[in-house]
Amino acid sequence: MATLAASSKEKSTGTKDAAATPASRKKLVQTAATASVAGASASASATGKKTTMATSQLNTTRNSTVRVESVTVESRTAAGNGTLVRIAGPVVVAIGIVPAMYDLVRVGDQGLLGEVIQVRGDRATIQVYEDTTGLRPGDQVVHYAESLSVELGPGLLGSIYDGIQRPLPLLEEQSGAFLARGATAPAIDQEKKWAFTPSATVGTLVKAGHSIGFVTEGHTKHHILVPPGKDGVIKQISAGQYNVHEPVATLDNGITLQMANRWPVRVPRPTGRKLPPKTPLTTGQRVIDALFPLSKGGAAAIPGPFGAGKTVNQQQLAKWSDADIIVYIGCGERGNEMTEILTEFPHLTDPKTGTPLMDRTVLIANTSNMPVAAREASIYTGVTIAEYYRDMGYDVALMADSTSRWAEAMREIGSRLEEMPGEEGFPAYLATRLSQFYERAARVETVSGLKGSVTVIGAVSPPGGDFSEPVTQNTLRVTKAFWALDAKLSQRRHYPAINWLTSYSLYHDTLAVWYVQNVAEDWQECVRGLTTILQEEEKLLEIVQLVGNDALPERQQTTLMVARIMREGFLQQNAFHEVDSTCSLQKCYRLMKAMLYFNKLSVRAVDQGARTSAIGKLACREQLILAKYEKEDETFIANLTKQMDAEFLSLTKTNAPLGSSATPTRSTS
Repeated sequence: MATLAASSKEKSTGTKDAAATPASRKKLVQTAATASVAGASASASATGKKTTMATSQLNTTRNSTVRVESVTVESRTAAGNGTLVRIAGPVVVAIGIVPAMYDLVRVGDQGLLGEVIQVRGDRATIQVYEDTTGLRPGDQVVHYAESLSVELGPGLLGSIYDGIQRPLPLLEEQSGAFLARGATAPAIDQEKKWAFTPSATVGTLVKAGHSIGFVTEGHTKHHILVPPGKDGVIKQISAGQYNVHEPVATLDNGITLQMANRWPVRVPRPTGRKLPPKTPLTTGQRVIDALFPLSKGGAAAIPGPFGAGKTVNQQQLAKWSDADIIVYIGCGERGNEMTEILTEFPHLTDPKTGTPLMDRTVLIANTSNMPVAAREASIYTGVTIAEYYRDMGYDVALMADSTSRWAEAMREIGSRLEEMPGEEGFPAYLATRLSQFYERAARVETVSGLKGSVTVIGAVSPPGGDFSEPVTQNTLRVTKAFWALDAKLSQRRHYPAINWLTSYSLYHDTLAVWYVQNVAEDWQECVRGLTTILQEEEKLLEIVQLVGNDALPERQQTTLMVARIMREGFLQQNAFHEVDSTCSLQKCYRLMKAMLYFNKLSVRAVDQGARTSAIGKLACREQLILAKYEKEDETFIANLTKQMDAEFLSLTKTNAPLGSSATPTRSTS
């Protein structure tokens, strides 16, 4: 099956590890490895094809070493057979096998895919990734000394997978709209020929992570990377048409390099070093880019109650963010929401290339009616694919919608394992699992010297919008951007429904220099001015509820009016409008500058005796709110500024405007 791979098994000579590993298991694993190699030779002679996949397992435990194995997928040999003795929903118990944690198994006559999640003596507890209806005690369990892995290579972009990297379109052709249990298909096309262009030459020393050439995948240059454990000097390499398993290069030590490789999903791919996140991920959403920015390589959370717009926000970020590659994970979401994505994305135009957005997107659809065990696999599958493209030097944005469904799956599995529950029934290791996921977001220098990033944006669905529940609180500890969705804003049809009072971002200081150099010197000053007025509005609204709006002084009434302009003309954004669906940083800056200028003129007019009600009737006020619907045009805001000067001059009978403008000023640094 395409989702299975051989992963490295570590052998320790320490006394403690020796005691923990039975001699029978060591002999069993050695026998399996021997059988695998023998099977590879037999398969190669029979079919004329030999597909060698390399994976490396990065062990972070102390006093351990990393070893890489090459295993032929077609010749995968069972490490042993066992028997089912207990079935409890997606959790089953088997005896007669000697597995390690997270080893893969096949359960029952249909070969349902499962993963070992607990070992107690001679009993192995397995979470099954498919429906276990019909299983009974005594059914066979086939154990493989391998961990869940994904196949990485040309053909990933534009694909739609389930949580364990089974291609859904191919499975639909096999079994129809409802997937048959035990169905399997290759993750990427095994026969398609790709035009390989070498970038390395004969005699070049290559190491793990180095690019030896590339193929064109849509509009993306897909680099062919050297997998771990296959270092050497290139003896032969040539351009031509190859499928993903045909050798494109040969090293002096006899090792052949193919386009496709495999990687265990629970193991982060190795990097050179982490880099500071100094570049923003522009999203096209004004409230995010201006007030709560996110850097490339950062992590953000979008918590909110049902109907607050989490999925729409995720889709907007996938459409308009300036990432090179998009990985969208529908983790336990309703089928109709995933259907909307599957039908809409192929028809969306990528603003960068003019081609369908799907050409640079990988979708992982794991809907709520699929087995809960596969939700965790979908999260790890998505982030592993994201890291793969990061290693090519690309900026990848990963959308996980939603991690709460993953946490619910962990709670269900934990209860079936009879583990001691933590807060609200979630397992005690909830915080650890969430942090392991979000910590894989980073901007890095790859082992080959390229710079790439994985930015993780995770939606959280707290019951009733209660942000004090464990999933939200544990997510806050590991993310630096918090975009809190407000049910009251969504009820007022204010979208994005991101509450500007409870949300925050810790990336402002890190990104300040970038905004000065690339947008405007006074960008941060404009953001602070906008935030100050919105915070002042919240205080005044509490007073208005007691005494009414008319009881406020004119200056405070003006603050409320300007804050409303900012809410409706800047923070509010129409995802379905041709122009307003996205907004550049330059347009954001001009809108902020114009609104702050309007506030300055309004305060001056009130000080000179003008009434707030008269200011509210000015034509420039309404045009300022509607300016967001105008196409990118610097002259429009400049003309609007002149109109404001003229109308306020007429209102107050003054002789000179303030002379400010909303034209960006760039730094010369």
